[in-house]
Amino acid sequence: MAEGQQARVQAVVEDMVQSLERDHIRKMQGRMFRCSADCCDRSSDSMSQVHHCIERCHAPLAKAQGLVTSELEKFQDRLARCTMHCNDKAKDLFDSGAKEPAVRALMDRCVSSCVDDHVNLIPSMTRRLQENLDSIE
Repeated sequence: MAEGQQARVQAVVEDMVQSLERDHIRKMQGRMFRCSADCCDRSSDSMSQVHHCIERCHAPLAKAQGLVTSELEKFQDRLARCTMHCNDKAKDLFDSGAKEPAVRALMDRCVSSCVDDHVNLIPSMTRRLQENLDSIE
């Protein structure tokens, strides 16, 4: 993928992740730490009970991080498949006798289209993630 296109996708995804972290994950982290501290304040509980209590406190955040990671992996896989399709089209064009400038132009247009399509998916992916994160407790 061209550097400019890659930087564009990276910037949009980074903005989304920072927004999710600021508006959802950070609050979950605060709850997790307060919950864990409460577990540690239970002086009558055994070490095992405190450990299980802390694990329960960490579960929602772990689930949230797993959701975000899974969604980002799916997004990345879809974008990679799209760009591989562009590579196949370029190779086919080159194999049919086209010159390098024509192949490069096709590749640039195709990758640009992939990036446009996938950047346009970010708002719906963000909404879906926000809804899923809000439902975790």
